[in-house]
Amino acid sequence: MKDRILRIFHDLAPQPDALVFVNSIEPHLDQSFFYVFDTASGLFEGSAAIALPDGSLHVSTSQLEEESALQAAKHDPHVDVHLVKKMDDRKSWFAKMLPAGGTIGLNFHELTHEDYLSLAGGLPKATWSDVGAAVRKARRVKDAREVERIREAARIGSVVGEEIPSMLKRGITESELASEIEYRMMRLGASGRSFATIVGFGAHSAEPHYSPASTKLEPGMSIVCDFGAFYHRYASDITRSFRFGPTDPELKRVHETVEAAQQASFAAIRAGVPGKEVHLAAQRVIDASPWKGRFTHGVGHSIGLAVHDGYGMGDSTEDPLETGMAITVEPGIYLPGKGGVRIEDDVLVTANGFEALTTTRRSYLEVPG
Repeated sequence: MKDRILRIFHDLAPQPDALVFVNSIEPHLDQSFFYVFDTASGLFEGSAAIALPDGSLHVSTSQLEEESALQAAKHDPHVDVHLVKKMDDRKSWFAKMLPAGGTIGLNFHELTHEDYLSLAGGLPKATWSDVGAAVRKARRVKDAREVERIREAARIGSVVGEEIPSMLKRGITESELASEIEYRMMRLGASGRSFATIVGFGAHSAEPHYSPASTKLEPGMSIVCDFGAFYHRYASDITRSFRFGPTDPELKRVHETVEAAQQASFAAIRAGVPGKEVHLAAQRVIDASPWKGRFTHGVGHSIGLAVHDGYGMGDSTEDPLETGMAITVEPGIYLPGKGGVRIEDDVLVTANGFEALTTTRRSYLEVPG
């Protein structure tokens, strides 16, 4: 993972003597640990990685992760694995590997306070700097291996998205549909869901971050399904909206407006464009409709080791898109008490446009109730 480590150091001036990534226990795992140490298997609780300016990496882990760690290191000559049996051994390892009075970069965005105190106590003369911004920037642009995994995660999500209409039956609950979506992704090779699946029926579809419950599907309900797969730690994120007949003319027009807004955002995507332009392209379409003000979130975000991978596109995002970024495009319109529509796809930014990663049908679909 030499290239990834060098990418982080490139944006640091002055450069620290080393970077340290520390995992606590689930769910407090630093996903950037897995950015510099590319292993698709293992939990790696309590593990740590020291990255050096020459691109080399030293990883400490327990015997629980020994096989996964050694398998990953076997394919990378720049990685050394050190087995430790208890936390005191890890403290000794840090003291041995890090310069006592050096400058050490930490990813404060993910580091627990407890782990920071442990590091600082073991190296009282060290200077600590926050390198979180450089880490997030490095993670924005995906290398070929990352793109391959995101593409497969998106393929899995796309296949399941096409199958959702066949799952819509009178009486199925939101939770049952969410479970079926996740089950089918796993059957297709996903290593897990990339976030808690959202399924909202009727008025619940107007809540962007709704948690599925026991509401049963009945004719006349709109449906929003927001889901994604992990594949070898990399995420996809897709949303599709449906109507369980009969037709609601207003919500049909809402769907058509959201689809047009997404197309406007697609047309704005290319390397060098500020993220806000992608958002504003969708917002202009929605603001020109009867539902001005009902688009209540940014139009998208980056995806990668996390489903929200450190870059968001809102109306004030000045940072430009870059070739190799994987992002979502997800405009929505939400009518409280009635229902909502969101359409979300994953794309890979190219110099002159984008490559679509998710392929599920986006147009209005009414399933007979």
